[in-house]
Amino acid sequence: MQNSSETSFDVIVVGAGAAGIMAAITAARQGKKVLLLEKLSKIAAKLKATGGGRCNLTNTLSNEDFMARFGRNGRFMTPALNALDHKALIAFFAEIGVESHAPDGYRVFPVSHSSVSIITALEEEMERLGVTLIASARVERLEHNGERVCGVNTSDHTYSASHVILATGGLGYPQLGAEGDGFGIASKAGHKITELYPAMMPLRTEETWVAQCRADTIPKVEIRIDLPKAKGIRAHGDLIFTQNGIRGPVVLDVAREITPLIEKHGSVPLLINMTKGLNEEQLRAHIKREIDRNPEQSVLTHMMTLLPEPLCRALCSLAQADPDSGFNKLEGMARDALIKLLAWTPLSVIGHDGFKMAMITRGGVSLKEISPDTMESKILKGLYFCGEVMDLDGPCGGYNLQWSFASGYLAGELKK
Repeated sequence: MQNSSETSFDVIVVGAGAAGIMAAITAARQGKKVLLLEKLSKIAAKLKATGGGRCNLTNTLSNEDFMARFGRNGRFMTPALNALDHKALIAFFAEIGVESHAPDGYRVFPVSHSSVSIITALEEEMERLGVTLIASARVERLEHNGERVCGVNTSDHTYSASHVILATGGLGYPQLGAEGDGFGIASKAGHKITELYPAMMPLRTEETWVAQCRADTIPKVEIRIDLPKAKGIRAHGDLIFTQNGIRGPVVLDVAREITPLIEKHGSVPLLINMTKGLNEEQLRAHIKREIDRNPEQSVLTHMMTLLPEPLCRALCSLAQADPDSGFNKLEGMARDALIKLLAWTPLSVIGHDGFKMAMITRGGVSLKEISPDTMESKILKGLYFCGEVMDLDGPCGGYNLQWSFASGYLAGELKK
């Protein structure tokens, strides 16, 4: 696959991640002479790490539900998902020798639960199709005449092609080579780049009590953003407290909404339900049943039927409630405060660790300048985009990888 002696191709794909590899395979299956350029020494570095190395390929949601999870720009994906939805993606991998399954009925993994099996199969398919791969090749700019792309320049070579597919990813996972260089390439070609924010990452809180609660994972948590224009934003999943904040699947999902708000407001208030959706009335009924069953037991003991002890003690401290007292012996204000905290615990997010801890990027090449039916630029003929370089990102759970493969497939079809 490594062959740098030729300089003229039908298609050049820039970036050998999930989107770029799929674009290269799709174009090559149409008989196109394809060059795949990757700036790192090996392909698919981020794909190898995804899902903790288990490679959550996609999920089993319908296309409508899938797109809804991407928010306001989700419907842009309609043609790409029509071309390669989760069923078609599963069939594609089966065709190249990788069987997959959905152990929980929702998230789809290779049966091997190893991203290596995915990457190996993709490499073998590119080899079979005759895709030319050149690693350690950094693309610096596009060659074009103002109307149509005609190739790319690396630091030491010029390659010509009538079609160039930009699949350079975003700024997430910089330790795996992400530098956002595709944004600069696209910008020089006349494309607008929307504001870029880190997403799918841990968050830092103003509250310090979280450090006392690091030992346990809290399941089935709901997080809401407590700002007037963000009341409808919420996420569900497992929560983990850290030394200075929060992480876990529910945080990864909602972080993409929070990081722009931090820049705007400085602090973002959250309300967190950690009692599996119980409201104040239901919590009072639950605790009353516990008291009737064990009237002599302490507040702490009753609370521990709902939450781990360190978290219970932290909430008691916030409510100024004696954890060793009986519930009926608490002052009314302390009892009410504790019930309110159990129903909705407030936290204020004040920061994050930037792109170095972000798995994906929010923002990118403006979708207004890309045709959703082809992934082709509306500004420069023959230039196509796929994957994270575009202004479209979703939550964790196979969403972003499915989008990468689907957009790569549609771009690789080179439709007009």
